[in-house]
Amino acid sequence: MADYLRRLATTGFAYTGASVLSKLIAVALLPLYTSYVDPDQYGIAEILFVAVVALSIVVRLGVIEALLRFYYLPGEKPERVVSTGFAVLLGTASLGALVVLPFAEPISRAVLDQSEPGLIRIAIAGLWLLTLYEYLVTLFRLDERAKAYLGFSVAHTLLAIALTVALVVFDDRQAEGILLGAYLSALPFVAWLLWSERRRLFAGLDRDLLRRMLRFGLPTMPAELSLYSLQFIDRLIIARSLGLVEVGLYAIAFKCSQAIQVVIRGFQLAFPPLAYSIVDDAEARRVYATIITAFVAFCAWLVIGMWLEARWIVDLLASPEYFEAYRVVGLLALGSALYGIYLALVVVIGRSGRTEFNLPATGVGMAVNVGLNLWLVPEYGIEGAGIALVASYLVVVAMMFRYGDRLFPVPWQWRKLILIAVVATALTVGGELALPSDGIDGFLLRALAWAAFPALLWFGSLADAEEKTALRQLADIGELRRRVAASRAEEDERGGAVTHEVELRDEDRLG
Repeated sequence: MADYLRRLATTGFAYTGASVLSKLIAVALLPLYTSYVDPDQYGIAEILFVAVVALSIVVRLGVIEALLRFYYLPGEKPERVVSTGFAVLLGTASLGALVVLPFAEPISRAVLDQSEPGLIRIAIAGLWLLTLYEYLVTLFRLDERAKAYLGFSVAHTLLAIALTVALVVFDDRQAEGILLGAYLSALPFVAWLLWSERRRLFAGLDRDLLRRMLRFGLPTMPAELSLYSLQFIDRLIIARSLGLVEVGLYAIAFKCSQAIQVVIRGFQLAFPPLAYSIVDDAEARRVYATIITAFVAFCAWLVIGMWLEARWIVDLLASPEYFEAYRVVGLLALGSALYGIYLALVVVIGRSGRTEFNLPATGVGMAVNVGLNLWLVPEYGIEGAGIALVASYLVVVAMMFRYGDRLFPVPWQWRKLILIAVVATALTVGGELALPSDGIDGFLLRALAWAAFPALLWFGSLADAEEKTALRQLADIGELRRRVAASRAEEDERGGAVTHEVELRDEDRLG
């Protein structure tokens, strides 16, 4: 078990490295952005960002999810899986962008309630770039080139930050600068990957394989879209009910909860290859149960810290006019943690191949989210949106656990999961009610409550003797460094082998 946890931690660290850097820089720049960007302009940029991601889910048709599964299936030709998926994705992304481009003005009126066709056109171009970028960087994960993924992503992040600062601070582009900085920075990296991976990407389309990939991937698309809509619908309802300024506050609260999102992103990238590489079902069940428990415990710890220290986080990172965003930082962090649990359960159920069961769960969650937002936002403001988000994710996670028990039963460690939930709730509620909400004493006392969480779990017998030994091994920095070095050496060797294999296949086709 220690080997699985160490492997997940090592690959997750590599995949998360770029995200950590981007989030740290983005958070560090929040005071700058909030000084140069008006709240309503920040709200516009936030709405368009989430809209682009939502549309990207549609045009992807679940192809990336199918790519991750079929690439490892025995009997499939990996290079054919890559080229078939890319052919479909290039076609749908290009067609989708061309279809919506002439409707920039009415889309602007419908989404923003004002005329901003230029911003809509930038978002449409961003849709095309984002869709291709997500597919192309997945190739690093398929080849397990974690070091290359890290370097590539860091370079992209640094360029995006530099462009955004130049456009927002020095050229006063407001929302336009934020959008252009994010999307223009991806262009050279997409072009480089298209050229460097051209042999695999343009190897042709296998229609029979495409049908099987779509059979697996298509059911994940409406499920993913309905789930992502939980992060989109609330912003639209806030904009209509409260105004774009409140959307800007909500967006800042989301940015201030970045720590939990970094962990979710790393787990999302690292867990599927590990989960699907375990051949024996019995072993997979045991590993899944332990990993999910550890993941839930770590996320709970982060949520407690962000909830209790939300006032100081927002005060440190944003201008005074954004301070009221602290009210939903904890709720959004909890929602992100529940989203991460959902992603883990998607992989568990995906082992059975029955991806169509994702949609009922996310569909019900979306209905709950819409209903609660319409009810709570006008009455309670952005806090109502945060409550609606958490409630809908709870519904989704509960239904996914139920479907998982039917399709791929796992011996979940319920006693430990309940212990985590009870201790986290007690510390959070107790801290909010009993501890000061301002001053250095409030900050320090809340930090102590946050630090008490791991100790309470440890002495509450969350981990058995074997798991405590595994955790001690993971905490051994020297051992971790040796493992990372060995992983990099193996990665380099594998990368050379993959390149050589691709060259041999190309020679065979030419010969």
